[in-house]
Amino acid sequence: MKSVRSRSTGRTVAQLLLRGTVGGTMIAHGLKHGRSIDGTAGWFGSIGFKQPVRQAQASAVVEVGAGAALIAGAATPLSAAAVVGTMGVAARSVHLPNGFFITAEGWEYVMNLAAGAVALAAIGPGKYSVDHALGWDRKLSGGTAAAVAAGFGLASAGGQLAAFYRPTSTD
Repeated sequence: MKSVRSRSTGRTVAQLLLRGTVGGTMIAHGLKHGRSIDGTAGWFGSIGFKQPVRQAQASAVVEVGAGAALIAGAATPLSAAAVVGTMGVAARSVHLPNGFFITAEGWEYVMNLAAGAVALAAIGPGKYSVDHALGWDRKLSGGTAAAVAAGFGLASAGGQLAAFYRPTSTD
């Protein structure tokens, strides 16, 4: 039988791993978008987004901000919701019509980032986090935190798409 300390260490490693990989990936995407606002805006416009410059700016800010917050373990359910929302918009506007596999621009990659974010919200950011230091991880955790991340993220994606997305082709 494994010791409590061994299980605790494994959970801590899982929390740090999810925070680093999902958060780091989001920061990388946001920096890529932010380095070329005009190029990103052109792309957003080409796939059917109104106000593409604002969309490019918002994308860069949300992705970097959510990624940094996840790495720090700060406001984890809301940071995870930002990832879910961003990936929901990406799935609907780009990836769904292409099937599952990322090799064909499918939705497997965005689904995995969103699922990782929801899983992180469910297990919590861990003892080496801002949330833990402030006691926030004891106020919103487990299934409730996962539901907040998934629900608020999907609702935000729906709002973003309803307000700004007009598909350029029938998909």
